[in-house]
Amino acid sequence: MKDSIINKLESLSERLMEIDRQLADPDVVSNMDNYRKLTREHADIAPVVALFKHYRETENDIAAATEMSADASMRDFADEEIKAGRAKLEQISVDIQKALLPKDPNDDKNIFIEIRGGTGGDESALFAGDLFRMYTRYAERQRWQVEIISESHGEVGGYKEVIARIVGQGAYSRLKFESGGHRVQRVPATETQGRIHTSAATVAIMPEADDASDIVINPADVRVDTFRASGAGGQHINKTDSAVRLTHIPTGIVVECQDGRSQHKNKEQAWRVLAARIKDKQVREQQAKEAATRKSLIGSGDRSERIRTYNFPQGRVTDHRINLTLYKIDFIMDGDLAELTDALIAEHQAEQLASLADTPA
Repeated sequence: MKDSIINKLESLSERLMEIDRQLADPDVVSNMDNYRKLTREHADIAPVVALFKHYRETENDIAAATEMSADASMRDFADEEIKAGRAKLEQISVDIQKALLPKDPNDDKNIFIEIRGGTGGDESALFAGDLFRMYTRYAERQRWQVEIISESHGEVGGYKEVIARIVGQGAYSRLKFESGGHRVQRVPATETQGRIHTSAATVAIMPEADDASDIVINPADVRVDTFRASGAGGQHINKTDSAVRLTHIPTGIVVECQDGRSQHKNKEQAWRVLAARIKDKQVREQQAKEAATRKSLIGSGDRSERIRTYNFPQGRVTDHRINLTLYKIDFIMDGDLAELTDALIAEHQAEQLASLADTPA
């Protein structure tokens, strides 16, 4: 490993000992805010320091085996030990570098997912519905909760637009690479000639904003309109002004929520979505700057960028960013996304490791 990484690991080892000393001090732990901060830092550092300790122990084992190889009767055994030790050292080095990669502060957060039908008319709305079902089934597999915030149904089914909140540990970390344009190639149910049509839908994954610190919205910058909800929902929903529209004047972002029967509930949900959209806009602007200097799986933040194609006649799903094609479309559409999400996360880590390797020692 590079000297700069070794120095960082030694510094972290010293910091962990300092935290252990502080956590043993009754005066320090009596302050609960400070105690929580220290325990979080301890939890972050301890696994890296443990790997570094293992790295040093393996180095010592190799050194001992090297000394042993001077004895002719032990040479074969020592050479095997040295070979195994070097292979172990290489793996630990990779594990350490992964552990040192900068963590996305949003990774553990809940998300808002927005899916909109694009080009393709009724078929795009049906595809948007299929995508929503796919993500819902994936969330169920992870034991996450899905709560629909707003929905606009297509004429023959599916969604013109659907917004949902997904609550679960690591939801953003697993789904953040899903933002972008999704394309489908298949024979629509309404097609009498059996011709394959191409349609599209866009997906946006946004981390839920932290009420305490993430986004501060000046209420004076937001116009609030109430109106009667339209569509299904019974007599009540059409007779009261329960629907809410928020317009954030500085950015032009508009959020509507009309699914709840209560105006208060709709307003609360709309504010949460608005905060997430403003945060997402800020994140995408930052990503666009980063994308100008390096390739990133998350891309430039352009939602129209096509990231994946679902070809039903051939039974394949292709992710264009990592050139991965899987011939298991039925399983994927039923929420079996693990192979895709794992590959995307692995590629992102590889990008980060490459960037780390390029950093001067």
